[in-house]
Amino acid sequence: MKHLLAVFAFIFAVSITHAQYAAPIPAYNSKPPAKGEVLTPVLSQQQLAEMGETAPAQKEAYKAAAKVPALMTQMPCYCYCDRNHGHKNLHSCFEGSHGAGCGTCISEALYTYKMSKKGWSASMIRDGIIRGDWKQIDLQHPDPVN
Repeated sequence: MKHLLAVFAFIFAVSITHAQYAAPIPAYNSKPPAKGEVLTPVLSQQQLAEMGETAPAQKEAYKAAAKVPALMTQMPCYCYCDRNHGHKNLHSCFEGSHGAGCGTCISEALYTYKMSKKGWSASMIRDGIIRGDWKQIDLQHPDPVN
């Protein structure tokens, strides 16, 4: 009986420890917006400049969010702004100033845009974000968004 109790205690301890480190995927839309659905616009380059947000990575990330808004809605954001700011997806980060001050948001937006230009589907890009591939984006020398 003691051995059985010890086994259950061990399994319980392992499951609790695993739960602490297995964070759920942040909020995102599994499908693109419905046809005709109007998304909240992202901040313009002028609005960013007026706020003093002029770093190249900031500007390029907002351009990326503006270029592929429907795709951005299908991506999670690993700064977990869905919990703290009520964001629904990566696009939400760029509807206001939050995205300009968050390296995670900026990296994920630039990653999403870059992979979309390579022909990746939303699902493929999202899988890359979940894997953490966005961490490889160089924020000091971001690729231009055209």
